[in-house]
Amino acid sequence: MSPFLLYIDPGTGSMLFSILIGAAATLFFLGKAAILKLKIIFSSKKGGEAAIDTGYKDYVIYSDHKRYWNVFKPICDEFEKRQIPLTFYTSSPDDPALSEKYDFVKREFIGEGNKAFAKLNFLNAGVVLATTPGLDVYQWKRSRNVKYYVHIPHSVDDVPATYRMFGTDYYDAFLTSGNHQEKVIRKLENLRNLPAKEIVCVGSTYLDSMKNKKNSLKPLPKNENPVILLAPSWGKNGILSKFGEKFIDALIKTGYQIVIRPHPQSITSEKQMLDNLKSKYPELEWNFDNDNFNILNKADLMISDFSGVIYDFSLIFNKPLIYADTEFDTLPYDADWLDEKIWSLRVLPKIGIKLEEKDFSNMKEIIDKALSSKELELGRKEVKAECWNFEGESAVRTVDFLTGKINK
Repeated sequence: MSPFLLYIDPGTGSMLFSILIGAAATLFFLGKAAILKLKIIFSSKKGGEAAIDTGYKDYVIYSDHKRYWNVFKPICDEFEKRQIPLTFYTSSPDDPALSEKYDFVKREFIGEGNKAFAKLNFLNAGVVLATTPGLDVYQWKRSRNVKYYVHIPHSVDDVPATYRMFGTDYYDAFLTSGNHQEKVIRKLENLRNLPAKEIVCVGSTYLDSMKNKKNSLKPLPKNENPVILLAPSWGKNGILSKFGEKFIDALIKTGYQIVIRPHPQSITSEKQMLDNLKSKYPELEWNFDNDNFNILNKADLMISDFSGVIYDFSLIFNKPLIYADTEFDTLPYDADWLDEKIWSLRVLPKIGIKLEEKDFSNMKEIIDKALSSKELELGRKEVKAECWNFEGESAVRTVDFLTGKINK
């Protein structure tokens, strides 16, 4: 046999190699998808007949964690007020929703992980509302028997800074708190050649609820010694991860009352770090309440980084902010697709004072400056007008939108 019959030119060889790699990758991901499907089917069988409910429902809300009850409660209350049947599914066995007294809102704990997805993936409904990102990206798949999926954010923060990549791509509609969110959603759709979602501004249900709660309470007496709340985000660029003891030591030296409220995700993802800090600083107050209202109401000033809680504190309680000089790693987030500074980083200087590492020794002076700043007070009003529209109307507007879908 001639040796030339076995010869493959470099171009053809490269093409064949690419085909083989592509085929192998396809088989790999098909295998993973098959395993995931089997797990979900197994979970549904293990859970009994109740795991898969084929009965049709007009309206379904899914909450993946009890901490989002502040988003959904005003909506459930509005459904109850209108006497419209609603099904509320939760993955938290101690979700406050389960103890509410409703006649028209049916609540059910559907399990966690694959057990919950087994139910959701075979759902038969008209409209499904959720804060959960990753629809049709991770385990939660679009059910062929659901007509419309609607996303409602749990923060007025910038969308690309809130969600990991592709977090809301496959929802049919997005309910925004302000126009700043719509602009970036449209940019991401154009970059990814996605069909345009229906985007409707309804305001913020949880901010409306917090405002009503605040207005119903008597003002707290002024703290003789200012209460400083450290409320960082989680991850390698969060304050506790990046600066740790150095930052806390500088806070203690101010002589002010210090309360540390770690991000809820830190409790699971950064447990070892938190345990070490709590054991080193047992004299400090560590706050882990499910509802952050009381500690936000008590604090005179917040120190954070890029956590969404800064807007709750600034907009509801109208109090000053200091934000640490930490880098926001855009890589895992939708923000990595954009060639511009995200909205949340653009507005931070309007509502807070930047604290750099070289200024840790002057932390007390910076705190005092923020506490008395009239410029920051004006900045809070400006940002509020931009990101929180239809104040006090969000629940009504949300339910109007959902019921309008079914009526069509």
